[in-house]
Amino acid sequence: MIFTLFKRELASYFSTPLAYVFLMIFLVLTGVFTFEIGNFYERGQADLQTFFLFHPFLYLFLVPAIAMRLWADERKTGSIELLLTLPITMWQAVVAKFLAAWIFIGLSLMLTAPLWITVNYLGEPDNGTVFAAYLGSWLMAGGFLAIGSCLSAATRSQVIAFILTAVVCFLFVAAGWPVVLNFISRFVPTELLQAISSMSFFSHFQAISKGVIDLRDIIYFAAVILVWLYATALVIDMKKAD
Repeated sequence: MIFTLFKRELASYFSTPLAYVFLMIFLVLTGVFTFEIGNFYERGQADLQTFFLFHPFLYLFLVPAIAMRLWADERKTGSIELLLTLPITMWQAVVAKFLAAWIFIGLSLMLTAPLWITVNYLGEPDNGTVFAAYLGSWLMAGGFLAIGSCLSAATRSQVIAFILTAVVCFLFVAAGWPVVLNFISRFVPTELLQAISSMSFFSHFQAISKGVIDLRDIIYFAAVILVWLYATALVIDMKKAD
């Protein structure tokens, strides 16, 4: 049943203009950031560093746009009651909807493969590093999406879900910025500063995008996804009576 719900959710993205609008915006923005703002050709290096550099910022707006409809729309239209009557557990429903959205984002990333082909045509990039960066980007998107799933379940308004997700994800990203850490270091001990930095999407994504697939970074993103999906199930359970 979980696979049936997964297929239904994934197909629903392509039954409306939402998927095509998202794909178009994602591809256009990645192109603009990579070639115009990132000065891809001017750098004279055959790599995708500038392409991945802007992914955390792209996801701050694009992933909440996908996540906001996961549960908020179900609650607003009342279709969540119908969904919960199916022979499927709450956890299975949460995972199925999450996986459908995550796979959709993965398909969006796959459509940027021509960039990878381009840098191989122009030079000899470290393809292992590029693959690791793609993996890190997808894992980071999953973290954003899991947060958005929980916040979408907490409200009937897609707009509020979008704003809350963008704000919370921004905090998770900004926690790893050197300028933020330098500012916080004036007020907190080193141990707490390290703990804050370790919670940042930015820090873990940067580590993976350098080509080092550390098990700790994988575990971090997996833990973030599982914790927020578990929170999603709890929120939905509490909101049943609303």
